Amino acid sequence: MLERFTQERREVNGVQIHFRHGGKGPPLLLLHGYPQSHVIWHGVADALAEHFTLVMPDLRGYGDSSKPAGDAAHLNYSKRVMAQDMLDLMSSLGHKTFDLCGHDRGGRVAHRLALDHPQRVKKLMIADISPTRTMFEKTDKRFADAYYHWFFLAQPYPLPETLINNNARFFIDYTLGGWGSAGTSFFAPDAMEEYRRCFCDPAMIHAGCEDYRAASTIDLVHDEDHEHNKISCPLHIVWGEHGIIARLFSPLEDWQAKATVKVTGKALAGGHFLLDEVPDAMLAEMLMFFRD
Repeated sequence: MLERFTQERREVNGVQIHFRHGGKGPPLLLLHGYPQSHVIWHGVADALAEHFTLVMPDLRGYGDSSKPAGDAAHLNYSKRVMAQDMLDLMSSLGHKTFDLCGHDRGGRVAHRLALDHPQRVKKLMIADISPTRTMFEKTDKRFADAYYHWFFLAQPYPLPETLINNNARFFIDYTLGGWGSAGTSFFAPDAMEEYRRCFCDPAMIHAGCEDYRAASTIDLVHDEDHEHNKISCPLHIVWGEHGIIARLFSPLEDWQAKATVKVTGKALAGGHFLLDEVPDAMLAEMLMFFRD
């Protein structure tokens, strides 16, 4: 998968970021979510590369990128630091401005990147999340039951790490199967094996927990000016009509409250893992938005 793209590692912001890149046209940065890697773009990358120069990294802590240990304040996995990784990577490739698309945790990194560096992001597309603060503020029993992992993974070290490492293969299969709308049947076998390979590394399991610990602590501190610091570039939202975000939140309204521009978007006929489940629908939305 993704064989037509150049594979590389670069040191940026104190970590080694593994990524693939290639294509022709304006730069488009693509960010994956938990518990996956840059491989989520395998179903859309070839077609996108006809129009864009793609950069598909593994976020710090994920895939084959560096996995630094967590720190007491969880700064190492704050979305501000993870966004700086991506900004430095794009700068190292000579991309002064770029379009940006993020799914799941990658969407949260993309959100912070667009807030901290608005002059660098031309357009932003976010897939199947509502803003972190909004989701915490609207937490109720239904959300806690459906998104138990937010609260489990954020528990202090080493509780979640110890339990997940006891059977990491079971945990990732359960997670990938539980957040979609059709089990794991829609995952390409090669992609599924790659997700498993990367996730079952204890260092990635720890990094994933730190990502969620940061979300419930330092990320909220960095977001304290949320009433004034808002997204100012064109913003397009997509979500799975069969997923938890569609059932419990109002993505367009939630993101409109975080932007100074009119937010566009729509539900797609899938669950959470849109890139694996409905890649053709995702591709159509991406081409429509980024080529406009």
